[in-house]
Amino acid sequence: MPASVLAVVAHPDDESFGLGALLSSASRSGARAGVLCLTHGEASTLHGVDGDLRVVREGELRSAAKRLGLCWVRLLDHPDGAVADDQARVTADVAAAVDSFHPDVLLVFDPNGITGHPDHQAATRAAVAVGRRHDIDVVAWTLPTSVTEAMAAEGMTMFAGVPDDAVQLTVAVDRAAQLEAVEQHPSQAVPGSPLWRRLELLGDREHLRFLHSTGRAELPFGAPATAMKECTS
Repeated sequence: MPASVLAVVAHPDDESFGLGALLSSASRSGARAGVLCLTHGEASTLHGVDGDLRVVREGELRSAAKRLGLCWVRLLDHPDGAVADDQARVTADVAAAVDSFHPDVLLVFDPNGITGHPDHQAATRAAVAVGRRHDIDVVAWTLPTSVTEAMAAEGMTMFAGVPDDAVQLTVAVDRAAQLEAVEQHPSQAVPGSPLWRRLELLGDREHLRFLHSTGRAELPFGAPATAMKECTS
């Protein structure tokens, strides 16, 4: 049976824009896949539709989760933009989600936050702490610098990457469900977003590295496009 996967993210849309192809791959493989989202995303500077973002983005998250095939969604109410202000509480909330969902794998953004957002970084720190405590694999979605440097050369400097040789696994993915999920976030998926260029550069590949590895879980994230490298916790 494929490993069960719980994504730990900061904002509604992170599960789709960032992790969508991986989560849909997991659900298509037969894995149980869910998402813990720490905030309602109420502080976003993007507002592509009318309405209170707290309400709008909760609905967007739940609609997107259906497109990705997720069987479990938990939305918390940490303050958007200040998740790191109570790291202990965030870690306790991740632990409670793990006790409820019983995942084999925690899926997170790279520790750099991908965009450098402190909420993303705080979510990953909490997941790593819980993963190590419970000895659960923690897998980070990351961007190789070959992608982030190409974007920076085009004036899109907001993404943080890791050296290409730090990527431990590259998998082939189908983005159809991810793109459907992104469409469920009209408040954020505005025209001209660097999201679209990032997806174009990534093509049908996503890049992963372990932040904690048990060596037990069979990752359900698509067909390996490169061999797994040796990794440490």
